[in-house]
Parts: sequence; C-alpha cells; structure tokens
Amino acid sequence: MRVRVFYHDRCFDGACSAALFSNFVSRSLAPGARIAHTGLFHRADHLFDESLFDSDENAIVDFKYSPCDRVTWWFDHHQSAFLSAADAEHFRRDTSGRKFYDAGYKSCTKFIAAILGEKFGFDSSHLKRLIHWADIIDGAQYASARDAIEMPHAAMKLTLIFESAEKNVTGAVIPLLETESFEDIVGRPEYSAVFDELFERHMQSIDVIRERAERRGGVVWFDLIDTQLTGYNKFVPYYLFPESTYTVSVLDGGFRAKISVGSNPWAASEPRRNLADLCESYGGGGHPRVGAISYGPNEFERARATAAEIVSTLAAE
Repeated sequence: MRVRVFYHDRCFDGACSAALFSNFVSRSLAPGARIAHTGLFHRADHLFDESLFDSDENAIVDFKYSPCDRVTWWFDHHQSAFLSAADAEHFRRDTSGRKFYDAGYKSCTKFIAAILGEKFGFDSSHLKRLIHWADIIDGAQYASARDAIEMPHAAMKLTLIFESAEKNVTGAVIPLLETESFEDIVGRPEYSAVFDELFERHMQSIDVIRERAERRGGVVWFDLIDTQLTGYNKFVPYYLFPESTYTVSVLDGGFRAKISVGSNPWAASEPRRNLADLCESYGGGGHPRVGAISYGPNEFERARATAAEIVSTLAAE
C-alpha cells in the first residue's frame, strides 16, 4: 500500500502531526506501507495540486480541507479550515469516518492523538513528548516571552530550524520524530550547525524589529519587506513591547507577500478581536489569537495597504 501524508510545511505542529499519523499507519493501519510526505503552504493562488493525491491513502493533517474524493483522511484544528461554504458542507456530508475537525484544540497533533485513541484504539503514549511540545509550541503556551526568545528547549530549537532554515528540512526530519528525541535530532551535525547560524540571525532580527516597530495604541506594527528577513520569531514583539496587545507585520516570504497578525499570549487582559475572522475578511485565516494573509509574490503595496487597515482596526479597540 502507498500512503501520502500532506502536512503544513515549515511548521512544528504540521511536522509532528505528520509524524504521529505516519506512526499510526506503520504500526496499526497498514504495517509495511510505503509512506511519502508532502508539505503544503498557504498561497494566494491554489493550495492543492490534486495530481499529488496519487496514493492508496491520501491524508491531510494540520491544513485546510480539500473536497477531492482521493483524499481519504483529514485532520485540522484551524478556525479557517474551509475555503468555502461548499467545502464545509462537503465535510459535513462525509460518511467515511476518517475526516475530523475540532477548532477547540491548540495543536493538531494533540487532536490527532485523541481521535486515533478514541476512534481507532491507537496508543500514542510512546510519542507523548512529541504531543506535549506540539501543544505548547502551536498553542504559544510558553512560560514567558523571554523563554520563547531564548529557546532553552530542543523542541523550540527545532521549530526555528523548520521555520527559518534556507534549505527546507521539514520533510527529512518527520521520520526522525517517530524514533528520536528532539535533543538527538537537533544534536545531529547537519542540524546543530544550521541552528547556530539561525539563532545568531534570530538575535540580530530583534534589533531590526526594534528599529522598525511603531506603536499605535496597543498595536505594534512593522514592515520587513525591504530587509533580508523572510520570517521572524512571532514572540519578539511581545519581548520588546510587553504591554502591547496585538502585532501586525508584513514581509517578503519569497513566494508570497505575507501579513502576520498576532496577539500577546501574556497580555494583561484577553484580546477581544478574533484574528481568524479579521484575516478571513481579507482572504486569509488562522486561529482566534493568530492569523495570516498571503498575497502574490510581488503584491507588496497591496500587503502594506491591508496591514495599515488592520492596524487601524485593532488600534481603535
């Protein structure tokens, strides 16, 4: 049997979700199956190349819903899981018993573990550290902004590698997550060297954001399009501006102009705005506490204009 697992690429929770589901396949669903992994990104144009749904079982984890009949498994926890009302209705009409959605979970990995245990009797306790750290990282459940910035734990280090390495290594690491500790993976020479370089850049990015950031009420806003940064640690703004409530940024992601919208996990009061709803109104999506919008690779002025509107909306609260 051939199984292809599609996952949210360059994402710790996406990688852990893929590793957990793959482990379920090899231990329970289809021992001996040939498993392939394919990363997915949120883009302004199409999300799915349906020609890649080429296996006996095609699973999507931690990513939007596809109504293609060749998709046989699906798990997601994002509020913005459905691209259209028609997709949501297609999901509701599904009778396979293999497609699952619950926006109440902070991580898709923990959601998958719960479903596989409840519905299929799969014991994932041997991957409890994987599940634990996916929930902390995707749910932004760090003890403090300093902890999130200094990355004292191996899982945090691996997150930086996934998100920022020039060469995308997520697909290569997914099989390792089933059998090796985070410490052993990050300690491999090919990854430890990458982390050291990325961490130095990460620390330099703090200075760039400090220079670029502007405050409007409880909103921190910055434009990174003309810098060398294609990403940044989303907790840096709250480390620099602990009294802030929201962050809005725009950057050149290479294949997209990306607007990121987030809220401070350590804010004195719970943010009132649902950021998934706000981003959906511009064609994006996410979770109530964090969201993003993707435009075309050269639509920088459009991205800046959208970011400015969002800043005004959040600052008015």
